[in-house]
Amino acid sequence: MTFREELHRRAGDLGRRVVLAEAGEERVREAARLIEGRIGQVVAIDHAASDHRRRAVADLLHERTGGALTTAEIERLVGDPVWLAAGLVATGQADCAVAGAACPTANVIRAALRLIGPAPGTTRISSAFYMIVPWGSGERVLTFTDAGVNPDPDAVEMAEIARAAAHDRRYIVGDEPVVAFLSYSTKGSADGPRVDKVRMAAEQFQAVEPDIVADGELQADAALVPSIAEQKAPGSAVRGNANVLVFPDLDSGNIAYKLVNRLAGGTAIGPILQGLAKPVADVSRGASPSDIADVAAVAVLQAARLNR
Repeated sequence: MTFREELHRRAGDLGRRVVLAEAGEERVREAARLIEGRIGQVVAIDHAASDHRRRAVADLLHERTGGALTTAEIERLVGDPVWLAAGLVATGQADCAVAGAACPTANVIRAALRLIGPAPGTTRISSAFYMIVPWGSGERVLTFTDAGVNPDPDAVEMAEIARAAAHDRRYIVGDEPVVAFLSYSTKGSADGPRVDKVRMAAEQFQAVEPDIVADGELQADAALVPSIAEQKAPGSAVRGNANVLVFPDLDSGNIAYKLVNRLAGGTAIGPILQGLAKPVADVSRGASPSDIADVAAVAVLQAARLNR
């Protein structure tokens, strides 16, 4: 069974409710047919402006904004399908939401932050892609983070992004995270502020997550290839077996996932938002129905982890 097949099966066993924000889009309607009964129960939003579920979401938005918004402003927001979808999750009318097929990532995050907010102990929302890459005669699943949200995180922020990705991976992939903080340098082969940032991020992470295997700074080959790790980073705990790759900035993460996707035959699932109290998933505006279904399956597993 492939990772995608196993992902869908595990999500389907949970029987969760998945709200699709943009069910007026043909791609999303096709995704709904893939999701219903196989990955979860679909809660569709076709016309948010007339949806009877708006009232509870409007009341919550009024409460969460402390009366700072006028009634007209609240009505305008809950008339947006992305905001209504986040609100349905926030009010318990759905377990997770999928949005973004017809709007930018920033809109999805804005709605999720206002209506749901970050998980306890989280200060920064981030994202990850789950990259399924050909590996020998099979496949390997790698987490790329952050490749969709934070342009230039500092060391503390990188460590928090890595923590979110590592904890999510345990439930989404089902294995133990091995975390590599990536750089153009391996263990002092170069120096400079960018290298220092990555090294500090690895130290910050290891201080708060001593039981998760991690190391940095590492070049990508030293993170992924045991024979090269032995030469470049002898004694590294990662030993070339990284499955969570933490990029130093959004440029490198986004470029890397697209190159792997387009040139190496890799399949990208994501972007998966990390750090929310309840899951709202973002999809690319170019996402296919199967892409949307994959992201929905991940969001279902996130919901199970957050509600366990």
